Amino acid sequence: MIEKGKRVAIVGAGPGGISAALGLLKQGYQVTVYESHPEPKPLGGAVLLSVPVLAVLRYYGIDLDNFGKKTKVEFHNQKGKIRANLAWNPKVEKAFGIEGWHYGVLRKSAFGHMLAQLPSHVIQANKCFSHYRETEHEIELYFDNGDMATADILIGADGIRSKVSQQAFGEANLFHVGLRVWLAWCDPIEGLPDDRGVISHSDKYQASYFPMLHDGKPGFEWWFVEARKENAAEPKDPKAYLSNIAKDFASPMKRFIEATDFSRQIFPWDIYNRPSLKHWSKGRVVCIGDAVHPVSPYAAYGMGMAIEDGYFLAKFLGGQALTDINIVKDAFAAFEKQRVDYVNHQVEFARTLGNVFHKLPWPLAKVRDFIYDHTGLLNTQLNKDYLGTQEAMCLSMTDLHQSS
Repeated sequence: MIEKGKRVAIVGAGPGGISAALGLLKQGYQVTVYESHPEPKPLGGAVLLSVPVLAVLRYYGIDLDNFGKKTKVEFHNQKGKIRANLAWNPKVEKAFGIEGWHYGVLRKSAFGHMLAQLPSHVIQANKCFSHYRETEHEIELYFDNGDMATADILIGADGIRSKVSQQAFGEANLFHVGLRVWLAWCDPIEGLPDDRGVISHSDKYQASYFPMLHDGKPGFEWWFVEARKENAAEPKDPKAYLSNIAKDFASPMKRFIEATDFSRQIFPWDIYNRPSLKHWSKGRVVCIGDAVHPVSPYAAYGMGMAIEDGYFLAKFLGGQALTDINIVKDAFAAFEKQRVDYVNHQVEFARTLGNVFHKLPWPLAKVRDFIYDHTGLLNTQLNKDYLGTQEAMCLSMTDLHQSS
């Protein structure tokens, strides 16, 4: 039986939408997820998930044993000299009962675990969202095939070119950040430690790798980031192109290229952002994930932040009846207070790092590299502006902490 006040419509069955669905089902809501494709599909290869994201997934019922690979993170120069370490916070580890900070996992595998927790009837496939109409007491959703549905609130989780976000907040004004990522994964490589990830930079490129698990099996994810103009021509031979970049980096970057099947294990894409928003809600509509905050890969946090968004949104809705618009607005405001400034900081810091490593002219790039090679400045920046804000959030998530 459909119960008014408990009806939630979610457009988009990506990680953010599925996270919101799982969290809202736990709060007693009647959730329907509308997906434009025949079935939900994760985009890209491997992903890094941090401890708070793992705690959310555990709350949803996902078994973390053999889920991802715990990894220490080091920043190197292209010759292999260590510039910075991302240290683990023992207070966070103790609070959540999860060791480390970053875990490498194949995106398809992580997303599959999330989908397995969702009742099959929740997702309606082949539903291409067109527009919505808000009335005094509910919201109407319209689809390209002529179908219509009603709900008490609408959650837009339909990606960087979100139709929900566009109708609620206007054009996204997406802009190309001047970067392209080549993300790949491969099976284990003999002799490489399976507990250390490396992010290395030359004066032009980032070249990085992390251990990961895919469906419980070990392997590595690796990637390159390069400066790139929008709509630039594609290399005819990506393997040769990346091999030429890798030759200037310390071992083992060249070994990953040889161990990768370029027909199915590499995913290149250009990075777009949008100007940061101060509000993600309007009336009975709220948006999450890339629909309101696409993020540069320098955060290693896109999928993770979308999952967190879904969890926090469900938390602040808290099982309340959604017939009263004032209750809806108050819950959305509390959610935004928790998330908007925090997420905007992560997005903007990631964009800043991308500019620092890829857009400085040659003389300044050399000065940057000298400073990072001979001082602790990079370590200070990362621990203050990246880890510091995330650790504060972790310690505030007391409902996910495990008792001592």
